[in-house]
Amino acid sequence: MKKQMKKSRMLLAVCAAALLASCSDDVSESLSWEIGEGTTLDYPEDYFAGGRLGTTSNNSSVAFKQPTPAVESAGMVTAFNEGEYLFENDFNENTEGAFRGLGPVYVRPGCGYCHPGYGHGARQNSYAANQHRNGYLLVIYDKQTNAYIRSVAGMPQTAAVKPFKAPIDETQIKIDWKAYTDEWGNRFDDGETYELTYPEVTIPHSAYYAPVYVQRNGVDVEIPAEEYADNIDVRLESTIGIYGTGLLDAIPDDSITAQWQAESPYVTLNPSLWDQGANTWKSYYANTLQGDGTQYVRRYTYALSRGPVLDGAGANAIWNITNVNRPDRRYHYLDLAGKYYAEKSSKDPEVQAGFTEYINRIDPEGKHPEWHTGNLESDIHTYLTSKTLEPEMTTEQYKNLMIWHRGLAVPAARNTTTDKFKEGKRLFAEAGCATCHRPSWTTGSDDIQDPNRLFTNADMPRYPYQKIWPYTDMVQHRLFMKNDIRTGWCRTTPLWGRELASKCGSGTERLHDCRARNVIEAIMWHGCTTEGGKSDAYESVLKFRQLSKEQRDQVVFFIESI
Repeated sequence: MKKQMKKSRMLLAVCAAALLASCSDDVSESLSWEIGEGTTLDYPEDYFAGGRLGTTSNNSSVAFKQPTPAVESAGMVTAFNEGEYLFENDFNENTEGAFRGLGPVYVRPGCGYCHPGYGHGARQNSYAANQHRNGYLLVIYDKQTNAYIRSVAGMPQTAAVKPFKAPIDETQIKIDWKAYTDEWGNRFDDGETYELTYPEVTIPHSAYYAPVYVQRNGVDVEIPAEEYADNIDVRLESTIGIYGTGLLDAIPDDSITAQWQAESPYVTLNPSLWDQGANTWKSYYANTLQGDGTQYVRRYTYALSRGPVLDGAGANAIWNITNVNRPDRRYHYLDLAGKYYAEKSSKDPEVQAGFTEYINRIDPEGKHPEWHTGNLESDIHTYLTSKTLEPEMTTEQYKNLMIWHRGLAVPAARNTTTDKFKEGKRLFAEAGCATCHRPSWTTGSDDIQDPNRLFTNADMPRYPYQKIWPYTDMVQHRLFMKNDIRTGWCRTTPLWGRELASKCGSGTERLHDCRARNVIEAIMWHGCTTEGGKSDAYESVLKFRQLSKEQRDQVVFFIESI
């Protein structure tokens, strides 16, 4: 049924495009959602944002949810739909069924909270794990080292299944939006004004369940309440759209390396990842815990903390956001040290009082006698730190989720035949925006890279030798914004499809913490100078400011059309 509906929508788009073509030789400038069908009409190559194998002509409210042509041609639509089913539904505390195994602590009960409409998280004024459209993840780190604190998970959890308690009391988390005035007084020379705001998030020492620890010189050090404010800081990071992720996975490692090498002589690159003198990688991605330790080029997350998509943010999140384990990860996601939450819980009288009932429900047949000795402190600690939990998600379910994840299409670019699009594209490049937001890449043979060695080429949709248009250089840069991202280094976010967020129900805001409410605000945040330095995009913002109002609107129109 879903596939038939998709074909009907595509047929409608084809008919509409044909009707327009019969009425006029030129597509109307006012047709803001013109999309057409690239195989029928003569559209430029950047119409196919995801290449021939990865683009959908659907631009409706479900544009981000479409399977790629590669999924359909590989006969994987059923698996794709089953993976989508896992993404769209909440997990629960049941011990049987497809969505069992939530907790004992978790970040969200399901994926849709962070990815409404499969896109970007939305700007929030408060923090709640069960709040839909809340794509915010807490980033709690040591001011001295920029490293995550040790006593909570890298993606800190604020919810728990009884009798366990949340690692952070989310009722004590406060988000304030502050006004910011840039060096131009938030005003263009022709009088047009704009507003800039940024989030300030605070979590008091009292909100933490376990003691607060950081690591200094390889040793865990507790931070007492009176020293907390001087040592710990918090930032927000919002999720990005997940459509097209599989296409980025198909970019060859050596092509990404070549891009870093090309930029290295002209701009400072993250010294923790890149050796500027040798012009080569200093740090590759490797998974030695669940994977085989093979080194890969870094390509996913703002922090470039992940390599191939089959061991990327989504593969990680379906486990650690919900704490639903699977055959390759048969343990709980608790804290970075792997012990502080378990130690605190095991000694908590209220947790002890409810543990026997809980563990009898989790392990009714007593398959794990080490959890039922009667020594509650020992039983709780042993359960929480176990590496042999019964899998709650099957390998087949996980495989289907990855087919879905790698199989999400990119919406075709809109308005590509209009003069306004073409002029906006020219001005975008002329201002230097295309330096970091590199327009296109060509995929390679797209042989599957899986550090866990679970999947092969035959198991996944693939995108060999496609020209794709994500508008990212896959490199980290610094913008030196007020309350900037942790470390200051952020991977250039792809721009493709973003303006469809309003239709798809995703967050329409831009930048890593949703501070920019529209394209103009996003551009102007790129023009920051602080005591720490000058934005890598500062000169491009200067050029943008020299444009007329009409030209600025053309650039915005182009960005909203790709």
